[in-house]
Amino acid sequence: MIIKTVAYPRAALIGNPSDGYNGKTIAFVFRNYSAEVRLYETPELELLPAKRDNNVFADLDALTSDVELYGYYGGIRLLKAAVKKFNEYCHRHGLKLEKKNFTMRYSSTIPNRLGLAGSSAIITAAMRAMCEFYHIRLAPAILANIVLSTERDELGIPAGLQDRVAQAYNIPVYMDFDASYMNEHGIGRYEAIEIPDGLNLYVAYRTDLAEGSEVLHSRLREEYEARVPHVVAAMREWAELTEQVRACLGSREFDRIPALLDRNFDLRCEVCANAVSEKNRRMVELARSVGASAKFTGSGGAIIGTYEDEKMFRRLADVLRNERIDVIKPEIVTSGEIR
Repeated sequence: MIIKTVAYPRAALIGNPSDGYNGKTIAFVFRNYSAEVRLYETPELELLPAKRDNNVFADLDALTSDVELYGYYGGIRLLKAAVKKFNEYCHRHGLKLEKKNFTMRYSSTIPNRLGLAGSSAIITAAMRAMCEFYHIRLAPAILANIVLSTERDELGIPAGLQDRVAQAYNIPVYMDFDASYMNEHGIGRYEAIEIPDGLNLYVAYRTDLAEGSEVLHSRLREEYEARVPHVVAAMREWAELTEQVRACLGSREFDRIPALLDRNFDLRCEVCANAVSEKNRRMVELARSVGASAKFTGSGGAIIGTYEDEKMFRRLADVLRNERIDVIKPEIVTSGEIR
């Protein structure tokens, strides 16, 4: 029997990047793209490479293009780290694993290294596959913690819980990462939240830009832990913006949301000016030039925002397409039912 599991890209609607700094965020996953893992029993444990793990190239330019798109590390390291952390978690918590091996392979249509949580989607799908194979049940909050530990502790990727929580719950989630609550419970406060159909959202990403979040988060972490005043104040404001958007969604005051999303990005530029590239700024400026709101979905490469009507969406798509930027209407996943 072949086990097939999926996980979806994440879009942070508001509050990022405060999730790693005891802030608050709202995020969702959308099914326009996905990461898929297939797992089946075999005599030995084997992890099969995918396209991003290729080490044979036509020429120098092909290798350069591959590195620009996928970075220096492929997806096999994600699977290795996921298997290791899964095994360690089960042993540490007395969860007995049946003595059997598997072959695991992955694929992903999620645009790579563009702030859509493609790496954590692969790890989440891998964790789900192993849970099904070994008949292990993990609560979504615990699954999110393990995925974060896989990236942060095993792979040294600076990250917060937001992406993993949205992918683990598989529904739009309001997240409060209050320090005292997390210290006591080991998880944040997570609540399902409705994103009504009446809120016109788009997601856009550059097809000529791929960049990780390591630089941004490394510097932010240092300054936050040093309690640099303007960084601490920014985290507090991002949390306040999240509360305001949450209230607007509940009252269906959609007209107030665009300014709040715009402020989320503008505040990032104030605090992390050197970590926002010109191409990323240009993408936001283009979207705003037609009247749409715009902010990062993650740490750069992709944006999310609102548009008023179909006429504005068509203008948005035309303007962005001229600069190699794709735009979609996200198909938000609203059911937490997963394999």
